[in-house]
Amino acid sequence: MMFNFGIKDAIDVLLVAFFLYETYLLMKKTGATAIFLGVLSFIVIWLLVAKVFDMRLMGNILDKFISVGFILLAIVFQKEIREFLQTMGSNKGIKMLLKWFRPKEEGNVGDNISYVMPIVMASMDMAKRKEGALIAIQQDIPLDTFVETGEEINANISARLIENIFFKNSPLHDGALIIANKRIKAAGCILPVSQNHNVPKRYGLRHRAALGLSEETDAKVIIVSEETGKISLAYRGQLYAGISAEELQNRLVSGM
Repeated sequence: MMFNFGIKDAIDVLLVAFFLYETYLLMKKTGATAIFLGVLSFIVIWLLVAKVFDMRLMGNILDKFISVGFILLAIVFQKEIREFLQTMGSNKGIKMLLKWFRPKEEGNVGDNISYVMPIVMASMDMAKRKEGALIAIQQDIPLDTFVETGEEINANISARLIENIFFKNSPLHDGALIIANKRIKAAGCILPVSQNHNVPKRYGLRHRAALGLSEETDAKVIIVSEETGKISLAYRGQLYAGISAEELQNRLVSGM
């Protein structure tokens, strides 16, 4: 029997792909990527057992797990699901749908440099004085969950403001500074610490927190070491240690 693949099937595949992609982004935002991948793996096993190989006994058992499992997930992630549905029902959701079907446009390089330069200058000055700093720059995945853990600022990016936040006597200097949409969103934020056992022991809590955030999101995280005065950058679970100001600027402007 020949397999007919029509327009309806193509739309079906696109909708499923969109749903899985947005669910994955939602799970990344809440730091629950492992749960999402685990659920996805369980669904694949259920489809193979119940639909492909037609194992009735095992299929019936997995059917019960599937029905109960979705109820449990809805209870555990009720806040995130509510936020997702609110977003999809708003103007923001419509824009997100249009953006998904439209090729991603690269930002103007000049504009990127203009907002990156104060961050680079502040990092250089703090490195000279050996003042520790942790700066997370949001990319595509929202950092709202981590913004809520700190003090909201919502100010224009300024090298002097960044340096004042990380001044040793400042009450916010121990936490992370989060920048999103070319504005300073919050300071004193708490970031997830990386559990990677391969991270060298010479790296402290700032480096591990930067790596932890870069493992869960696509944020670019700048670390200024209080001990050595060196500048590092964490991105996608990788740590670029001891980089120059020029390299930092290039990596912040580019897509790495």
